[in-house]
Amino acid sequence: MHPGPGPLALVGSGEYLAVMAGVEGALIEGRPPRYVQIPTAAAPEGAERLQYWLDLGAAQAERLGVEQVPVVIRDRDEAGSADLAALIDGAGLVYLSGGNPQFLARTLRGTRVWAAIEAAWRSGAALAGCSAGAIALTDWVPAVRTPARASEPGLGVLPWLRVLPHFDRMRSWAPDLAARAAAGAPPGTTVIGIDEDTAIVDLSGGGRSWQVHGRQQAWVLTAGQDGTGRDGTGRDGTGRDGTGRDDSTGRDDGTGRQHGTGQPFPAGSNIKFDLYK
Repeated sequence: MHPGPGPLALVGSGEYLAVMAGVEGALIEGRPPRYVQIPTAAAPEGAERLQYWLDLGAAQAERLGVEQVPVVIRDRDEAGSADLAALIDGAGLVYLSGGNPQFLARTLRGTRVWAAIEAAWRSGAALAGCSAGAIALTDWVPAVRTPARASEPGLGVLPWLRVLPHFDRMRSWAPDLAARAAAGAPPGTTVIGIDEDTAIVDLSGGGRSWQVHGRQQAWVLTAGQDGTGRDGTGRDGTGRDGTGRDDSTGRDDGTGRQHGTGQPFPAGSNIKFDLYK
């Protein structure tokens, strides 16, 4: 196993599908061929939905030529199981798939299974989350379809990020979620949208230097702005920096900061959050 934390991936949608096989294959490459799949976020939808994810996961594991290791956790009692936690030992990739992000975070947080996942990642296994799984890896987990419900703590791997998956479709089913994410973001927090069939990957495992993969884009929605609409460099969130120069391309200014809101980063782009420590 590789020393230090393994790669991280946040995925907008497409877990276990052929469109994401390249990303998942890169995550597990050079690691033990044990692909741990945790469909907990779908547990409130019932056994049939859990089986749906397991079937997709089995097909992806076959594509990749690795062993599928399903770890089915439906409640906190199961998340405390030593037997289920032991299944995570020796993982090359641990994947939290989609469903209800608050249920996922609430079920795993502070449990034996989560401790095993975190230990595997810190020892070199790759850790990925898609949709609900991506949201839960941060510290801000909203009730996506219930705006009146308060956000809850996440699993805390990436406390400096707020993640909005399915970003290209979000306006139709959660039109105010981006505003909610940005409104209460503490200083040093970046809100990032990830389109469907798209992922951001940090092969270093540090969670601050990402590359965009997939068929669409990632979007940086805020970059440590100070509440005045400016981010400390003179830029005002309009795409201009006070000189009349348009800077809406998503490039940074050499400091690692990204400017404005809603800036797209297509596949192959790098996104760095080195200053947000």
